[in-house]
Amino acid sequence: MKHILLAVTGGIAAYKAIDLTSKLTQAGYEVRVMLSNHAQEFVTPLAFQSISKNPVYTNTFKEENPQEIQHVALGDWADVIIVAPATANTIAKLSVGIADDVITSTLLATETQTFIAPAMNVHMYKNKRTQHNIEMLKADGYQFIEPGDGYLACGYVAKGRMEEPLQIVSVINQYFHHQETTVESSFNGKHALVTAGPTIEVIDPVRFVSNRSSGKMGFAIANALKKRGAHVTLVTGPTQLADPEGIEVIHVESAEEMFQETAKRYDMQDIVVKAAAVSDYTPSEVLDHKMKKQDGDVIVNFKRTQDILKYLGEHKTHQYLVGFAAETQNLEKYAQDKLKRKNADVIISNNVGDHSIGFSSDENELTMHFKNQDMINIKKGKKVEIANDILDELETRWQ
Repeated sequence: MKHILLAVTGGIAAYKAIDLTSKLTQAGYEVRVMLSNHAQEFVTPLAFQSISKNPVYTNTFKEENPQEIQHVALGDWADVIIVAPATANTIAKLSVGIADDVITSTLLATETQTFIAPAMNVHMYKNKRTQHNIEMLKADGYQFIEPGDGYLACGYVAKGRMEEPLQIVSVINQYFHHQETTVESSFNGKHALVTAGPTIEVIDPVRFVSNRSSGKMGFAIANALKKRGAHVTLVTGPTQLADPEGIEVIHVESAEEMFQETAKRYDMQDIVVKAAAVSDYTPSEVLDHKMKKQDGDVIVNFKRTQDILKYLGEHKTHQYLVGFAAETQNLEKYAQDKLKRKNADVIISNNVGDHSIGFSSDENELTMHFKNQDMINIKKGKKVEIANDILDELETRWQ
């Protein structure tokens, strides 16, 4: 039987946590509940105790078992922790590591996977500070169960309602199912960032320059990392692909946007896979209005974009850095040169001049060039299969 530790904080949605406790119990989980002081203004410990058939924890210093440290033992006991409802105040405290009650102390003292189900006024939820705190917690590995739209206690009809208990139970069921089907991997629990797709560089309101990248290789690697238990962030340019489930997806358009979104998350990553086809040049001037057709030729001046892989190599501390080299000739020479110049750990080269693989194709054929001069050829196959081949080669090498 899996153990669920439910943390209930002080919002009107606390009444839904009683139903959530019941639904989790009915689903076969053993549930223990922590209540903040503010939560107890809305609900009572007895209600949760009656449903869960377990003690309810309300005070960091009231030890139910004198043989253990309660706020440490609770986190160790749990297979999953759910904070529902999670107020803006609690989210803010968690984002900076404050431990001033039984809930925040327990969460600070555990590495157990934690799900957060926010509930608050729509303006509080959309506030830049709240969104910043949420992004910080996501980067730390917390998983968020997005609030729904509907009638709020403040009178607004908008986003901010705690997700319904049955939906939360469904998320937890899927999490445990995913755990059971996840292969043992050195990526498990690690933070991985993958870039994918093309970037587009705007000339005027109707024209841009880009490339043929479909994003399929990067998306396949992101999914493969997720299946091996990694906390994955996918920074992607415009593609026709659906956002993969269970992965934080950041949509960008230009090379500059991809650089900014990647760089600000870099410090928190264990491994970065740069599979995006980033434009090397961008127009020096972006026109406010459509450039009209005229007699004769037209000249558009370009300037270099930020070299993202080079930047990451220069600022590398503990990260394992994997780059791609999409070439049409001299693959080995260019890949080895890129490996040194960009201070990467691996460069993966492929021949995009072969239209049966690479851009837009479901198939690829790659060569992995390692810093120690090892070269591994990955034979032609489906990109979803090749993604796993890549990770198989990295499993024992990247650490």
